[in-house]
Amino acid sequence: MTQIPKGAHLPVPAQALQVAVAWRTGPGVPDVDVSALLLDARGRVRGDADLVFYNHQEHPSGALRHLGRSAPGAPGDQAADWLWMDLARLEPGVERVVVAASADGVPFGRIPALDIRVMDLTGAPVAYFPIEDTTTETAFVFGEFYRRDGGWRFRAVGQGYASGLSGLATDFGIEVEAPPAPIPGPGYVPPPPPAYAPPAYAPPVYAPPVYAPPSPAPRTATATYTAVDPFSTTFRPSVHQGRGKETVHCDPAIPPGWALLEIESYHSISTTIESCDAYGRAEDYLLMAYEDDVRARTVALVPRGRPLTLRVEADTPWTLRVLPLTHARRFDSHIEGVAHDLVVYDGPPGILDFSHHGESNFTVHRHTPPAEPAYDDEDQELLLNEIGEVRVSAPVSGPGLLRISGDGPWKCFVRR
Repeated sequence: MTQIPKGAHLPVPAQALQVAVAWRTGPGVPDVDVSALLLDARGRVRGDADLVFYNHQEHPSGALRHLGRSAPGAPGDQAADWLWMDLARLEPGVERVVVAASADGVPFGRIPALDIRVMDLTGAPVAYFPIEDTTTETAFVFGEFYRRDGGWRFRAVGQGYASGLSGLATDFGIEVEAPPAPIPGPGYVPPPPPAYAPPAYAPPVYAPPVYAPPSPAPRTATATYTAVDPFSTTFRPSVHQGRGKETVHCDPAIPPGWALLEIESYHSISTTIESCDAYGRAEDYLLMAYEDDVRARTVALVPRGRPLTLRVEADTPWTLRVLPLTHARRFDSHIEGVAHDLVVYDGPPGILDFSHHGESNFTVHRHTPPAEPAYDDEDQELLLNEIGEVRVSAPVSGPGLLRISGDGPWKCFVRR
């Protein structure tokens, strides 16, 4: 890997890249939340959408996405928060992409073995910049990509902000609003003034909460689920691109269980994903989409003892992301979506009321962990199979994955 010192820069290919901010875990070490800022020629964002982070995971152009955090493993192991970007797809008005991070208000000097690394989609190294001089900074710019002579270059920045994410964001043109003052109610008595003058003003520190997947609903002792939440397995996300029909061999490090598949294709007659057996032969359809423009999610079961292998087909270029289920949307009372999606239902037994506004098939499959883990990989149940514009209900016996497929907008409400 090409290691560069602070302030150095090097050319990078104008293609899809993976960027990771990494650190070593340990007692009292916080998680690091990576973010990307897309800047114009003035060095400012053009609007709030130009900040991509855990709470705004994708830029509207589709050229940059926050992939999330890889599993840290045991204390002392390495963890990382990941970005995916396609420099060739960035809009002409974007001159720089700044990669920054915060750590819940904790100084970066308390976070060991910090670095930023850039790789292509095959994992081949492009750049590596270790951070060795952190102290009291509560936000940090690790590096930036910038245009030069018709191409792109990466610069190792290594600049900290003691004023936290708010100070960093303000420098790049993002307005950070202070919380409104509370409105006094009846009988309000203002507190007495302080007996001393406050010290010199310091700007407020904005620190977003550390991302963690929502906790599942409590389960009773009679449930058939194992003690480990099957919806919270994590692994390093990956991105695959192709055109036409291709076989995708996923990372062997992905643990057995479920993986979220997210695919994009545009102006294709159809887009399909199939699982493959141990010999690479297509086995089961995981997604069949016939819309002109597809941005769809589905689920794959990673087999025991071998890597997940997929067959992807579209008439035009496609992008496939393999993500942990922590990236799936979760709900327990109401959710809305369009066409094909994979969501986690966290609620108790009840009735799911669906409405679908489309013309073709509308199906809902429910996936649950196996009742007999030693013999089965998962249990599937077809809850709905309707056509066109419908309002229909189906019982649900508890938490599970809902694989929803349609050709228009849909809504789901829960009755208990």
